[in-house]
Amino acid sequence: MTEHPTSHEGRQPLAARPHERTRPRQQAAEAPVPAQSGGDRSAAGKGDGTGRPVPGQTTPQTTAPAVGGAPLQAGAPAAAVAVTAAPGASPAHHAQDGAAARREGDRLRFVGAATRRIARGIDLDEIVLGLCRATVPTFSDAILVYLRDPLPVGDERPVAPFVLRLRRTDRLRLTDVEGEELVLVPDPDPTPAAELCEVRSGGALAEVLRGVRPVFGDSAAARAALPELLGQEHVLPGGHRAILAPLRGRRRVIGAAVFLRRPERPGFEPNDLLVAAQLATHTALGIDKAVLYGREAYIADELQRTMLPDSLPQPTGVRLASRYLPAAETARVGGDWYDAIPLPGSRVALVVGDVMGHSMTSAAIMGQLRTTAQTLAGLDLPPQEVLHHLDEQAQRLGQDRMATCMYAVYDPVSHRITIANAGHPPPILLHLGGRAEVLRVPPGAPIGVGGVDFEAVELDAPAGATLLLYTDGLVESRLRDVWTGIEQLRERLAATAQLTGPDHSPPLEALCDDVLDMLGPGDRDDDIALLAARFDGIAPSDVAYWFLEPEDAAPGRARRLARRALARWDLEELSDSVELLISEVVTNAVRYAERPVTLRLLKTDVLRCEVGDDSPQLPRQRRARDTDEGGRGLFLVNRLARRWGATRLSGGKVVWFELATRP
Repeated sequence: MTEHPTSHEGRQPLAARPHERTRPRQQAAEAPVPAQSGGDRSAAGKGDGTGRPVPGQTTPQTTAPAVGGAPLQAGAPAAAVAVTAAPGASPAHHAQDGAAARREGDRLRFVGAATRRIARGIDLDEIVLGLCRATVPTFSDAILVYLRDPLPVGDERPVAPFVLRLRRTDRLRLTDVEGEELVLVPDPDPTPAAELCEVRSGGALAEVLRGVRPVFGDSAAARAALPELLGQEHVLPGGHRAILAPLRGRRRVIGAAVFLRRPERPGFEPNDLLVAAQLATHTALGIDKAVLYGREAYIADELQRTMLPDSLPQPTGVRLASRYLPAAETARVGGDWYDAIPLPGSRVALVVGDVMGHSMTSAAIMGQLRTTAQTLAGLDLPPQEVLHHLDEQAQRLGQDRMATCMYAVYDPVSHRITIANAGHPPPILLHLGGRAEVLRVPPGAPIGVGGVDFEAVELDAPAGATLLLYTDGLVESRLRDVWTGIEQLRERLAATAQLTGPDHSPPLEALCDDVLDMLGPGDRDDDIALLAARFDGIAPSDVAYWFLEPEDAAPGRARRLARRALARWDLEELSDSVELLISEVVTNAVRYAERPVTLRLLKTDVLRCEVGDDSPQLPRQRRARDTDEGGRGLFLVNRLARRWGATRLSGGKVVWFELATRP
C-alpha cells in the first residue's frame, strides 16, 4: 500500500504484497471490500450485515485510489463525498461515481501536500529535493529534474546558449528483502539520461518549453522533444506513462521535469497533467525565489566581511588573533565587528562592537561605526571620548540605531590598558598563571541612547596576560543567560590555561578555537566576533626617552643620545643610519615646535624611533627642486627606513620610523 505524503513524509512506502500484485490495480481498487470497524466516521458508516450500504451512509474502505490509480494506505483519511443518487441509477454506476470523486479528492490532497513540501525549501537543493520526495512514488516511479545552467538571477539576461543540466534524479525499484514482503527502496543507479542538453532554437524541445504546458510523453511534440532532452539511447515506457513539464519562473523557462511510470503501473490520466502543471509552477517559482535569496545572502555576507579587517596589524609588544562566526544560515548577516588600530607611541586600540539586529541595515551601520571609530582613533582621543562621538554618530544615522561597543587602548611601555564600555559584555583577562578574571568595567549605556556619559578605567596589563574581547553571541543564547555564559567562558579559559602550565601562555590561535568549541548546537542564535590580545609589553631596559629643547643644538644632542643607546643595545652597526634619520626628523620638529621635543627609542624585533612636537601640521614628502635648500629630509627617511609615518595628536604630532635590527 502506498503512503500519502502528508502522513509520513520522507518514509518509503511499502509495495503491494506478492499475491496482491498479481491482479490488476484497477480491479483491486473497484473490488468490494468488507466493512471495517473503527474507520473515519465522518466519511463512513455501518453496514446492515449484508455487505450493502445502508441508505444515507457510506461503506468504509480498506484501500482508496490515490493519484493516478495508485492505492492509498489503509485507514488514510478520505474526503467525504456526497453522491446524489439519480432515479433508476444502478449500484455499479453509483460505485463508479464514488470512485471517481475519491480519486479527485486524492489528487487535491496530494497537490496540497506536495506544494507545501516544495514551499518549505529555502535553497535550491531543498526545493528540488522536495519536488522529488513529494512525487516519487505517489505520483510517479521516477523523476528527472533539469535546470538551466547557469540559472539567471532576477532581471539579468541569461547567457547563450540555452543549456539544461540534470540537477537531480530519483527512482524507486522493487526488491525482495530476505523473503519478506517486497518494499520500495531508493535505486542506487540513477535513471540513464543525458547530463547536459543544449536546447536548439526552433527545435522540438524549445517548442515544448515555450508552450509551458505539460504534455504526455507519447504526444507528437514530446516524442521529438524527450530524445533531445534525455538522449537518443533513453527508452521511454509506452502509453501515458511519461509527462514532460516545463519549469517556468517569473520571467522565463528555467528548466524541465520528466515524470515516469513503470509499465506495470497504470498510466497517467488527463487530470494528472493539471497536477504536473501545479507541481512545476510551484517548483519554478520556488527556485526563482531561492536564487534571488541566495544572491542577496551572498551580497550581504560579502558586504559584512569586506567591512571586517582582512588581517590584523602587528603592533609592537602585543600579539593579536580574531574570529568571526555568522549566525544560522537563515540569518547570517549581522552587525558584529572587531578592529585593532595602531596608535602613536607604539600603543594599539582594541575595538569590539555589536549593532543590534540582523539585516543589511545592521551590516551597513556596522561599517559606518567602524569607519568612525578608526577616524576617532587616529585623532588619539581617550576611549570615553571615542564612545561619546560614536554615540553622536549613531544618533545622526537615525532613530533606533543602537549598538554596544568596547574600546580599549593598550600601552606596551607602561604595561597599562585603558578601557571604556558602552553596554557591552565585560572583557576577560587570562593571567599567566592560569587565573581568569572578569574585569570590572563600568557597563555604560549602548551607543545611540544619547545624553549618557561614558567612563574609562585604567588597569594593569602584565606581560604574558591575554585579554579577550567578544560579542554577546558567544555567551548568550536561548539555552543560557549572559552571565551564565560569561562564567562558563571564564572557566573554559582557566581550564585551557592550566593545560599549558603556569609558566607558559596557551597559543593564541588555539585558544580562540577552544573558546568557540564551547558553543553547543543551540548556541548559534547570533553572530560572534572575538578578539584576543596577548600582552608581551616592552621591557624598561629596551626603552630610551629624552626631552630636547627646541634650539639649534637639539639635532646634535639627539645624535649623541641615540649613539649611546645603540651601543648599550649592541646595535652600533645602525648608528650611521639612525643618526642621519634622527637628525633630519629632529631638525624639522625644532623648526616648528615651541615646547620641548620628545625623542624615544624602542628596541623590540625592530628599532623604532619616535619624535614628537606640539605642532599639528603633518610633514609631507615632496620632490625638491635643484634650487631648493630643504625638502629632502623625508625623502631620505623614506629611502632608508623600513617603515615611517606621522600621526596627529590632540596636542601636536609624532613622526616615527623603523629600522630592521637584523639584516
